[in-house]
Amino acid sequence: MAGYDLSGRAALVTGGARGLGAGMAEALAKAGAAVVIADIREDLGRATADALKQTGATAAFVPLDVTDDAAWEQAVTATIAELGGLDIVVNNAGIELSGLVADLDPADVRRMLDVNVLGTALGLKHAFRAMRPGGPAGNGGAVVNIASVAATIAFPGIAGYSATKSAVDRLTRVAAMEAGKLGYSVRVNCVYPGLVPTEMGNQLAGDVVRLGLFPSVEDAIGAVVGQTPAGRLGEVTDMADAVVFLASDAARFVTGAGLPVDGGMGM
Repeated sequence: MAGYDLSGRAALVTGGARGLGAGMAEALAKAGAAVVIADIREDLGRATADALKQTGATAAFVPLDVTDDAAWEQAVTATIAELGGLDIVVNNAGIELSGLVADLDPADVRRMLDVNVLGTALGLKHAFRAMRPGGPAGNGGAVVNIASVAATIAFPGIAGYSATKSAVDRLTRVAAMEAGKLGYSVRVNCVYPGLVPTEMGNQLAGDVVRLGLFPSVEDAIGAVVGQTPAGRLGEVTDMADAVVFLASDAARFVTGAGLPVDGGMGM
């Protein structure tokens, strides 16, 4: 469909070196976008960008610690210099550190707040400054934030993570309102991915067993599938395709929305 054609657009994907982020970068590239992989993992990030180039895509890597305001400014400047503009930002970088509320580790919660909440907020800040009229890109665009089904359900062992992903939802909506009120021509939406068996998803399954919440990894995964009307775990492509939709003209009248891509788990 023409509405999903991203030819001529420039995208930056945080946490794009692996997992969901790499899949999102690949899907954006397949839709025609030029893509910058932004990640703290330089080795993996460069390899992911190189793999995209081998498919004929325009791709590059920039180092980015999403919790660092100055690093964001440098990454956006580098992206615009490399790709000639910036039209799409996907705030995907995130971490999940499991723990029971009764054993809450303040250091773990602070790390998740820094990466998941502050990192997303800084991504919005620098996307807006680049894309709004008079900015170095200046043609408007779309920001897609990656929340989680954890923002909509009460799954044990992930209270801190759930709280941070709920914050991503709220950031999305306030940012969308500001962008509209101030005439930035930037749409802001978020996705709530369900559990996907990436490195992070597999780690979560092991963590809830370690915490005594499930007898085995199989039981933990079975509980998620049993709670999911679609009857399966999510796949990277399920999430990536949703990001392409929200970044595209097919979603031209969609802003301030949260799109569940969770097989019905959070309904």
